[in-house]
Amino acid sequence: MVRLGTLSSSGMEIDRESLLVVLAVAAAAPLLADLPRRVRVPGVVAEILLGIVVGPQVLDFAHTDALIEALSQFGLAFLFFMAGMEIDFERVRGVPLRLAARGWAASLALGMVVAALLYALGVIGAPILVGLALTTTALGALVPILKDAGLADGRLGTRVLAAGAAGEFGPIVALSIILAIASGELWRTLLLGVFAAAAIALGLLATRVRPGRVVRLVEATMHASGQVALRLALLLLGGLVVLAGTLGLDVVLGAFTAGLIVGLVARGEAAHAFHVKLDGVGYGFLIPIFFIATGLDFDLDALLSDAATLALVPGFALVFLLVRGLPAWWLNRDLPAGERVALTLMVSAALPLVVAITEVAVDAGRLDAQDAAALVGAGMLSLLLFPLLGMRRA
Repeated sequence: MVRLGTLSSSGMEIDRESLLVVLAVAAAAPLLADLPRRVRVPGVVAEILLGIVVGPQVLDFAHTDALIEALSQFGLAFLFFMAGMEIDFERVRGVPLRLAARGWAASLALGMVVAALLYALGVIGAPILVGLALTTTALGALVPILKDAGLADGRLGTRVLAAGAAGEFGPIVALSIILAIASGELWRTLLLGVFAAAAIALGLLATRVRPGRVVRLVEATMHASGQVALRLALLLLGGLVVLAGTLGLDVVLGAFTAGLIVGLVARGEAAHAFHVKLDGVGYGFLIPIFFIATGLDFDLDALLSDAATLALVPGFALVFLLVRGLPAWWLNRDLPAGERVALTLMVSAALPLVVAITEVAVDAGRLDAQDAAALVGAGMLSLLLFPLLGMRRA
């Protein structure tokens, strides 16, 4: 029997009430982000916190079912797709990109050393995966913060975008290699080269081959029901996500690469309407569901059940600041003091990849739920505090 409030198809139950609560939270989160500055909460953090509140461990108004889980996965892919789109190589090439690459390499070395020490002290498990999580930057969450503050197009915004790109692309590639090696089939690492070759070929095709009929259709349907440009972008996103998954790589690598390719093609004022439509699909619908679902699934009991685990949250947040922020502070000595501090704080904000990497570690039985909850909690804390503090110094 199907109870009131659920739909059932092929034995799969879908809870309409949970979906309604998730949509209500998505609508309410921007209101929290628009509070007075002293109590303002970033939209991403508001979505996760509200997800925890309405979730099974607090009010129990909603839970993740098959539909919400599927939409959440689409949201995760779209988050990295949008992050890839924001990388303007014309803006970040040269000094910003070189500094970003060197900074992430230094963070990787520092993160592995810190994680090894924590592992030796018995604080964490999965030192390699935790060390990798420490090198991440929440570029997808920082982009709207920079845009809303009017900083995305300035020097500070360019440095943050470059460092954020390195802090997402580097960990994604490294995670794909680690998973391939962990599978015991070293030949799978070669598939990363296959994926890279396919992505480069698609990028060249997209930037150099522009059939007249397709161009006319894109222009003619930009404000009509056809929406050819949007459909082609979603096709590329789906195709590279499927290709990455088929090759045994992390699917967010496919999403991020699709965003890079679309970003190369869709630049300038002519592409503004197209970007607005993608923002609507991503930030207006799919991406909030990912963050709210993260809150619904957050293991609050594991975090609160032990005082030592709870104390790890601010401790890990400081480790994020050390591992990501210290190299950024050291390498960007040409910036004024205020911008240098702002950059250091903003690149230390982490969350989406922390969620993804800890899930991999927990599923592999190498990281317990308490440590994973502490790391995710630290990611939320870093995203709540670091950009806010950084904006005050920008």
